[in-house]
Amino acid sequence: MDSVRLAEMLNVIGVEEYNIDGLVVVRHGYLVAEAYMYPFMPGEKHIVYSCTKSVVSALVGIAIDQGHISSVEQPLPQLFPGRTPANSDPRKHAMTLEHVLTMTTGLDCRDSYLYRWQGLHEMERSGDWVQHVLDLPMVDEPGRRFEYCNGASFLLSALLQEKTGLNALNFAQQFLFDPLGIKEVRWLSNPHGVTIGWSDLYMTPRDMAKIGYLYLHRGQWDGRQIVSADWVASSTKKHTAATLEEGYGYQWWVASDDLYMALGYAGQFIFVLPAHDLVVVFVSSLPEQDFYVPQRLLEDYVVSAIRSDKPLADNPTGVRRLQSQIEALAGP
Repeated sequence: MDSVRLAEMLNVIGVEEYNIDGLVVVRHGYLVAEAYMYPFMPGEKHIVYSCTKSVVSALVGIAIDQGHISSVEQPLPQLFPGRTPANSDPRKHAMTLEHVLTMTTGLDCRDSYLYRWQGLHEMERSGDWVQHVLDLPMVDEPGRRFEYCNGASFLLSALLQEKTGLNALNFAQQFLFDPLGIKEVRWLSNPHGVTIGWSDLYMTPRDMAKIGYLYLHRGQWDGRQIVSADWVASSTKKHTAATLEEGYGYQWWVASDDLYMALGYAGQFIFVLPAHDLVVVFVSSLPEQDFYVPQRLLEDYVVSAIRSDKPLADNPTGVRRLQSQIEALAGP
């Protein structure tokens, strides 16, 4: 990769004063570039917001691999035995785990930024968050259309706890984080001890890159299959149209055949580009109008910095320029 082009990207971040806190670029398994912007420090954990959803998706895949959950075709009522949802509706009985994973539940969630998180606040004020989501009325047939629903992602975390006997954090520590060498994450739970499935996960940018690298390599890490290759493939293919430009898989956004991503509020991104053997992470504190700045930087600078699949000739001047930009952004 062209170190000069990467240096130009860091210069743009500084000149434009984008509130990007850190970035990591990994290609062919090598750490190509890593930069942190003052006052964010190397090794510091960052809240990843809705990138959390993609981690929960991986955990659901592992739980299925282990036989705790039979398949994504299981109807939701069967997954929470002993609970009787209010607002009984034949469409609710037809809702499957796959509908929950793909945000096509048909539930009247109203808990995303489009509704200023109204439904999320209502759930948090309820005495039983799981029951609250299960009780929501239906407004559409499951599978018919995408509707972003944080409560659906919370149900995935609650399901993990229901089926494995471990909350999502403890399950992740045993079967995902520890095998990847991810230590000391912070992941909050609700008042009943259920890990927050839609957000509130704190981890380092390098650890985020490990999640991306695991998926880049079809669920394999250091010769060990952490999550099945079939699950990775299903998770990162387009199951439904989420926006005019992007599709949605199992809690992963799918931009094209060559780009899928975990993304979170304020500009948290794990980009995976299989055709380029590339993983890129951004952690940010961006205002709403700048949310997609990291994706533009990825396309305009990181991808354009790719020159070959083979090592380039030494370029000490370019390397010094890149290092200079890294040091400049690290200072106050």
